[in-house]
Amino acid sequence: MLGLLVLLLISWGLLYLIEKENLSALGLIPNKDRLIQFGLGLTILVMSCLVLIGIETAVQSVQWQRTEFDLKTFAEAFYYHWRSALTEDLVFRGALLYVLLRRLGSQGALWISALCFGVYHVFSYGILEDRSILIAYVIVITGFTGYVWAYAFSKTRSMYLGLGFHMGYNLLMACFYEAQPYGELLFSEVSKQELLDPLASFYSIFRGLVPTVLTFLSLKVLFNMGWMPGVHPQKK
Repeated sequence: MLGLLVLLLISWGLLYLIEKENLSALGLIPNKDRLIQFGLGLTILVMSCLVLIGIETAVQSVQWQRTEFDLKTFAEAFYYHWRSALTEDLVFRGALLYVLLRRLGSQGALWISALCFGVYHVFSYGILEDRSILIAYVIVITGFTGYVWAYAFSKTRSMYLGLGFHMGYNLLMACFYEAQPYGELLFSEVSKQELLDPLASFYSIFRGLVPTVLTFLSLKVLFNMGWMPGVHPQKK
């Protein structure tokens, strides 16, 4: 929690020094609309990831096995992913993004945020010395995700929708796949059919893009139809 407090203090300092604003500019104070945004974000990513897992189960003939559910462990995993997602969101979709949006406009700010998010994952995955094609793949896939999540902030002026996305993805994936410190919370892979190149390469790209593409399409519908609480529909 100390790290979050430090980030909040730094965020406040940046907002005050550059924009003469405070933390309310990030939409951190909870209200009905923002809590609904968080719930929608969580739901959209959970459903998107379930679609991906369903496709993977069919394509690779995955056999799943139920793991023993432990409520205490699941609650700890939920808190862990809330804290880690909020930490990353404060860095990439917090005060810096707000300042960039004010100074550069929407597109410039979103692309810079996306690039930074992509490059960050090269370091966090520890692949800096790997092949350039893998590094490019990680930057493109995670950068696209960062772009869509930053787009959510730019439309809502609140971190809640993006936080819901981030938590939904991390928590759902931890329910099915190995992860540290919490993984396979509900299911574990017993067996699956490995794909061969070039199909394996194409499927890897497809797998990386599916949740974010579905998220982006969902956002477009919600924003354009005026179904996103706290956001007015786009004028045609």
